[in-house]
Amino acid sequence: MRPFFLTLFLGLLATSAAAESLSYPSNFTTQEITTNGVTIHVRTGGAGPAVLLVHGYGETGDMWVPMATDLAHDHTVIVPDLRGLGLSSKPAGGFDKKTQAGDLAGVLDQLHIERAEVVAHDIGNMVSYAFAAQYPARVTKLVVIDAPLPGVGPWEEVLKNPLLWHFRFGGPDMERLVAGRERIYLDRFWNEFSATPARFTEAAREHYAKLYALPGAMHSGFAQFAAFDQDAIDNKAFLAKGKLDMPVLAVGGEKSFGPMMATVMRFAALDVREAVVPNSGHWIMEENPDATIRIVREFLQ
Repeated sequence: MRPFFLTLFLGLLATSAAAESLSYPSNFTTQEITTNGVTIHVRTGGAGPAVLLVHGYGETGDMWVPMATDLAHDHTVIVPDLRGLGLSSKPAGGFDKKTQAGDLAGVLDQLHIERAEVVAHDIGNMVSYAFAAQYPARVTKLVVIDAPLPGVGPWEEVLKNPLLWHFRFGGPDMERLVAGRERIYLDRFWNEFSATPARFTEAAREHYAKLYALPGAMHSGFAQFAAFDQDAIDNKAFLAKGKLDMPVLAVGGEKSFGPMMATVMRFAALDVREAVVPNSGHWIMEENPDATIRIVREFLQ
């Protein structure tokens, strides 16, 4: 039997190597799952209780490589690309988060997984909240990281933040403006929402810029934001039926949402724990992946 310290050391090496390459290790498989009118690109790996990792805007499921690699030691890890982003299909519509929650349900159904822990970041928070609100029996624990929920708590105050002008930026003319300039547009997010922009590496920027330059990807990205008004309506309807009752961990980057993430979630859930990723802005998996993984793993355990 391999000594425990050697197993741990080799696991850490694998996590580090995977993080540097933005590629999943060989023990993960990829598949295209057709459900809810779209085809979702999904990576799966590991064995044990299921955990679903949901990415946000400016990235894809590739953001989770370090965490997925770590959690796969004792979890079945499922990592989709949201509809319209990454290697998932680019439909004309359906970017309200209630519909995208149906995508997640369909992915789990086809993988024959009834219940899962859910870890989300950015717009992934919004999709995952809609999933937990519609399918509460399928979510054992929920982690939301560094982004608000439309229509919930201080949403109207959040909208007044000048840094969030992109929430209302979209439409055909805006798509023409960024066509061929996807990297320029995305650099704005990676720089302004980082505590230390250099931690969002050049390799990662090139990787995501290519994915967002795929046909239909920027249109889909703008559509994610354009759906916020409908998301606010849907979320208020969810809240009218009651708050989430599964354990929720609300995580903010120290130089970004910080403890405000827990403030938001207490409007939406009954059992909210709070955590802050130190020395990090919004891009927690780039700026401080070790602390983020530790915080999430401690909650899941």
